[in-house]
Amino acid sequence: MKIEKRWIVSFCIISLLAITSLFWTPSNNLKNEFLLESEINVADVAWLLTSSSFVLLMTPGLSFFYGGMVGRKNVISTMLQSFICLGVISLVWVVVGFSLAFGSSIGFTIDGIHYGIIGNPFDFTFFNNVGVLPHKELASTLPFILFALFQMKFAVITPAIITGSFAERVRFISYLLFICLFTLFIYTPLCHMVWHPNGLLGAYFGIKDFAGGTVVHMSAGFAALAGVLTLGKRKNSEHIPTNIPFVLLGTGMLWFGWFGFNAGSSLAANGTAAMAFATTTIASASAMITWIFFDRINGRKVSALGACIGAVVGLVAITPAAGFITIPESIFFGFITAIVSNKMLYWKKLKAIDDTLDVFACHGIGGIMGMILTAIFAQGENASLLHGGWTIFGHHMIALVLVSSFTFFGSLLLFKITNSIIPLRVSDNSERVGLDLSQHDEKF
Repeated sequence: MKIEKRWIVSFCIISLLAITSLFWTPSNNLKNEFLLESEINVADVAWLLTSSSFVLLMTPGLSFFYGGMVGRKNVISTMLQSFICLGVISLVWVVVGFSLAFGSSIGFTIDGIHYGIIGNPFDFTFFNNVGVLPHKELASTLPFILFALFQMKFAVITPAIITGSFAERVRFISYLLFICLFTLFIYTPLCHMVWHPNGLLGAYFGIKDFAGGTVVHMSAGFAALAGVLTLGKRKNSEHIPTNIPFVLLGTGMLWFGWFGFNAGSSLAANGTAAMAFATTTIASASAMITWIFFDRINGRKVSALGACIGAVVGLVAITPAAGFITIPESIFFGFITAIVSNKMLYWKKLKAIDDTLDVFACHGIGGIMGMILTAIFAQGENASLLHGGWTIFGHHMIALVLVSSFTFFGSLLLFKITNSIIPLRVSDNSERVGLDLSQHDEKF
């Protein structure tokens, strides 16, 4: 059997990284950034260990959610594209991703205050300097390694979300290259700018993103849109979902995992975590019911698929605001976002570009709605539009444009670069027989 050079090169890169990790010398200039082990709060540790496990479960859940929606010839390939992120992105995160996201800020200074765009890639390379001691600014009551692993699960699922947009037509090895580039050049700087204490969007603009509406869902949604435009339409864009029970199972796993996603983002076992837990499930419930009733009044039958999509849209919408709003407000979040996303999902112009599983309509639009609604309703420090925060609302709208542009055009460039190295799209014959057989020699 002839082995393509690209696979040999890929294996050599992995081998080189594995060997390099054994000899990498950690920096010693971060000693003053850590607290004593006695500062660890055991309740917080227990909750974050649980939350990290919850969030990890979301990626297999997403694979079932997407796998059940595609045609029978592409179930395994679609599921694997999500599942493989657990391996690929975990290693990228350990090698340099976490350092780029949460290393000491590299950026610019305004009036004596430094605003970061990306982290120092050498601070936490190969997870050096990432141990059991709490970090003063990032996780003051948790072992730093636990904080890093919790954040890893967010990095893992973000590129996995993108896969639904170009399902049934992407070359697997090209996809692996793209998700590495996306994580390094789109996700990590956005993560740093929003969640690092010195990040440009968080510190300067005052952007509120409790658990990743901007960092995860908007970035994935706009990258998905860029991917669709780059790869083009499928040869046969009509398909019948293969396994609706898979979709129901995936939705349940996602909903369950989202409690860790949102409530875990409090980074503590406290009242904020409890409120985020509550708003998460209520927003999803509201969106699910709104979606199926809105379908019905528009002449479509109530469907399991619609209920599942509605539930996920509600989860997306509440993500940036989960710890900042009340229960009644979470009902409104789910209600209004379900209507807007539903209208976008059936918008003819969006259908025409063939976003296979409507990733942009659900995650992109859901993330946008979440960011806007958070800027209107969020309570607490710096407030929001309804609580006197006119400046913060304006900053959110500016950030909305900046993040949308950065993630869309940045992803478009990365897709072009990937395609120039390894063609993204499979051959017509491979698409015809299905990616399960042509890419993986397996059959559902």
